Amino acid sequence: MAGRIKNYFAGGNTARGFYSLYDSNLEGLKRLFILKGGPGTGKSSLMKEIGSEWVKKGWDIEYLHCSSDNESIDGVIIRSIGVGIVDGTAPHVIEPKLPGAVEEYVNLGEAWDAAALRENKEEIHALTTKISDSFEKAYRTFAEALKIHDDWEKIYIDNIDFAKANELTNQLISEFFGHMALNKKADVRHRFLGAATPKGAVDFVPNLTEGIAKRYFIKGRPGSGKSTMLKKLVAEAEKRGFDLEVFHCGFDPHSLDMLIVRELGLAIFDSTAPHEYFPSRDGDEIIDMYEKIISPGTDEIYEKEIKVFAKKYKEKMTEATTYLARAKALHDELEQIYVAAMDFQVVNEKKEAIHAEMNQLTEEASYLKG
Repeated sequence: MAGRIKNYFAGGNTARGFYSLYDSNLEGLKRLFILKGGPGTGKSSLMKEIGSEWVKKGWDIEYLHCSSDNESIDGVIIRSIGVGIVDGTAPHVIEPKLPGAVEEYVNLGEAWDAAALRENKEEIHALTTKISDSFEKAYRTFAEALKIHDDWEKIYIDNIDFAKANELTNQLISEFFGHMALNKKADVRHRFLGAATPKGAVDFVPNLTEGIAKRYFIKGRPGSGKSTMLKKLVAEAEKRGFDLEVFHCGFDPHSLDMLIVRELGLAIFDSTAPHEYFPSRDGDEIIDMYEKIISPGTDEIYEKEIKVFAKKYKEKMTEATTYLARAKALHDELEQIYVAAMDFQVVNEKKEAIHAEMNQLTEEASYLKG
């Protein structure tokens, strides 16, 4: 029986620049292979091939997706044996904490023809500069969109009944946890359920909530208290010792979009655009923040202002996405230069060496378990 694949992002193109949550997801691994090498050196393909092999053998894996390339991954983790493989190049540079003992660099640059790359030095430099410039423009435009979003939010923040908001949060805490508390420290993992990509907003909500018995879909407007409520639920769950998957907003990582408590079989998430979903199975329930805690008639009273903010916000988000798409197109050109200079047989040998060590670690773990 094949294993299960969990998909998420550990880094994102946000209004606060590239934002990394890698440390949270790599923490506690017994062995971490950090891949080094330029674009087109086969890092994503290597990780996908190893991930595919281990899924077929029945192991559950985690794919850390790349927010700058919809077809690539930046990492694969087989958590049950404590092994991970990650792309350790910019912007998600991974620095070893216990080099050799836990982390090991795998240099795929050993497989390229350096002389051939030197012949294309000027083109490589020009493309690299243009890629960096495109990302900076994207981040700057996302930041402008966030300012618009903040003004949009203020309309609803000014019309929140905070007593009702607290009452709703306390009601959910009681419903979720009752008097339960576990006698252990919570294992908390911070991730992104979605990201801004060259093809627009992408999310993995269906995959992440697959098999979750109880799903709560939070509906509402910008500034209607969704993230604040989630933060309070996270704090309470962590205090009670429950293991948590905390998903940050791919646009503003200071906000939260989802909480999963697998020990309780529940997920609660912001189910508004760009990750808008509706109940589709038994156990699904809507929590409407606008209906429950916002002053009646707010939409109608501020209709004109809301339309202006929504239009400006959408325009900025579209503009930022075009810069990400431009960066991706330039990156594809850069990759081709490196691909032409690579000996992928060397890359395959490195993949097999990693695979062999993973098999050995699995055998050792099975032996120790008896």
